[in-house]
Formats: sequence, structure tokens, C-alpha cells
Amino acid sequence: MKAFNIPVNYRSPVITHIKAERNTGDHLKKDFKPSVLDFGKVKINLARHFGFCYGVENAVETAYKAIEENPGKRIFLLSEIIHNPFVNLSLQQQGVRFITDTGGNQLIPWGEIREDDVVIIPAFGTTREVEGLLKQKGIRQVYYKSKCPFVEKVWTRAGQIAAKGYTVIVHGNPVHEETRATFSHSRSQGPSVVIKDMDEAYLLADFITGKRAPSLFGEFFSGRCSEGFDVNRDLRRIGVVNQTTLLASDTQDIADFLNDTMRAHFKLGRDTSAHFANMKDTLCYATHENQQAVINMLDQSADLAIVVGGYNSSNTSHLVELCESRLPTYFISSDAALVSDQEINHWDISSRQLHTTYRYLPQKDPLSVHLTSGASCPDILIENVITKLLSFFGLTIDTLSLRML
Repeated sequence: MKAFNIPVNYRSPVITHIKAERNTGDHLKKDFKPSVLDFGKVKINLARHFGFCYGVENAVETAYKAIEENPGKRIFLLSEIIHNPFVNLSLQQQGVRFITDTGGNQLIPWGEIREDDVVIIPAFGTTREVEGLLKQKGIRQVYYKSKCPFVEKVWTRAGQIAAKGYTVIVHGNPVHEETRATFSHSRSQGPSVVIKDMDEAYLLADFITGKRAPSLFGEFFSGRCSEGFDVNRDLRRIGVVNQTTLLASDTQDIADFLNDTMRAHFKLGRDTSAHFANMKDTLCYATHENQQAVINMLDQSADLAIVVGGYNSSNTSHLVELCESRLPTYFISSDAALVSDQEINHWDISSRQLHTTYRYLPQKDPLSVHLTSGASCPDILIENVITKLLSFFGLTIDTLSLRML
């Protein structure tokens, strides 16, 4: 796999060493058991896979290359390069400005962007409408290579489905940049609709089977279906693609349910291809590996879990969901959230608010902690969390004794 040139302030010598040790005996990275960092009073179960993925490293390298190659020029990002505040702040400190926020709200009017400016596409890609605007403005320095190749894989799959006469069902968060971009590309090639979860899959099935009147479709999917969408025509043949950062099981469950719906409604046998496109997993490898690593980590006992990442990071939020189902879990963006051994500031994914919890560390010897991070989290943030946690017990990271379960 390609080695990327990542700025030194994102790297961690400690984490690099741990990953190298694991890879020595597991070149194919198929052993998903956690690394056990034994500090005596504290034992940390570090997930086998976490941190920067290929797409994120590619985006970060491209952004810094754009800065290096264009001294003196104004440099803009369409929105956050990835969903991590540490990385985005670092780029802003380099003079990069964001044209929109992650919700697509304008921060800098398009009228202020000139043809001699530099524009970087985020890892999530962008819509065809924005691509058209960039071309219309004649901007020559547009860095498209910062797009994640796994996102482009989804776009390719959507195009293949549409070309064969299937309607594209996009499973994703409708307001997420990646889903907005995927929907924009898929609807340019054929009928498309975005569904966010299994509840909306059930709703879509009601329209497929005629349990709900076609006239009601717009009430539920307005702004999330292609122009001129015809329920009677466009829900006879469907195929599913997904936002790459979702829970793999959720997308598979939705695809299986819709496949079964088409089989029952159209009285099909084992072969449903006349009405349902064969499902090809379009989740990125890092999303799958990080989730599987957490699942395996949760097989080990621990007193609590800490997940590090941006609060608007989809893939990180799903790691939190997995951990929360098993034990007390704290979602933090950096070591600053660890105020003391008695106080932690953490993000609640249900209420979407910051919470403060007191006495979060059980009085145990040794204390056992599960630790992981999302695909957009630099390794240095994990090292900082370990260092801060250890400081509460008078320990340092130099006392590390690494072993594998």
C-alpha cells in the first residue's frame, strides 16, 4: 500500500511502534485481537485497527501538497477536509479557508472566489453542481485527488446499477457531505432516493408493495429523490449503495430486507436479479476493519471504553455505538476532555450534546480501559490520551509493556 507523507505533528512514535510490532507477526492484518498495553495499575486494550485510513492520509497529503505548491496564493477547502477538529484547525493555521461548513452552509460567498485561487476537494468528494460551478468560474488549481478512492468506488457502483436500469437506493445520512455527493452523482445517471435507516427501508417497502399511495412519497422523501421520481415506475427495479462510513451490518440488513421485499412482492424464486441488483459491499476497508477490531476488543473484559475522534465523524460515532452496547463509553475529541481522574467532558451521540461525567474512573487495581479512534483521528491524539490517562496514576508511557492476547 502507498506510503503517504503525513505532517510530523499528526504522528506518534509510540503508536507507530505498536502498529509495527503488530504487523511483524501479522502482515495481512487479519488478527483482530487488541494490543494489550500493560502499565501495572492501568491496562489499556488498544483496538487492532484505528486511526488514519488510506482515504484520509491521501486527503491530508494532498491538502499539504496544495499548500506547498502554491505559495502566496489563496487556498480554500470546499468544507472540512475530514471530520476531525485537530486536522482542520491545523490546516486553518496554514492559511486554508473553508468555503462551506459540513452542513453545506456558505461561509465564504462564491462571488469572492477567483479563478486564480486554489480549491481543495474534501475526502468526501462534492456534488456535480459544485463541480460545475468550479468549472464555470474557471478555477484552474482544483485538487480532486484529495477525494477518497472508496467514495469514488461507490459512485462507480451507483453508475453501474443505474446503467442496467435499476433505481439507486443510497443508504446514508442525508445531510452528510459524502451522501449528498453520492446522491448528486447517482441522480445524474438515473432515478435515485436516499434512505437513512431501516425505518425508512420499511417505509420504502410500503411504497414498493402499494401499502402507501404514490402521492404520499414526496411527504417522506422530498429533497431526497431524483427529479420526476415515479413510484410505480422507479421502484420496480432497485439496487443499494451506501455511505462508506456506516455500520456494515446496518447496510447489509437493509439490503437483505429490500431484496426479500422484492422477492415476495414480485413472486420471485432464489434469483431476484430481475428486480434487485446484486449487492456489492461498498463500505471501505478501514470502516470494516475498525468495526471488526472493536467487536473483537469488546470480547475482552474492561471497566470502560474511550473512543477518540471528531464529534461529527460518522465512522467514529458507529464505533461509539458498538462500545456503548457493552460498557460505559466516553466519546472525546482529545486528551483535553480528560479534565482529571474525577471529571471527563464527552460527547453524547444520542442528544448530540457535550456532557460532563464525574467519577468516571472506577476505583480498581488494575483499571482496564478499551481504547480506539475513528479513521480521521491522527495517532498523536491517541498517544496524548494514553499519556494523560497514565498521569492520573503517576505513570508514564515509558513504562509500557506490550503484549498480545
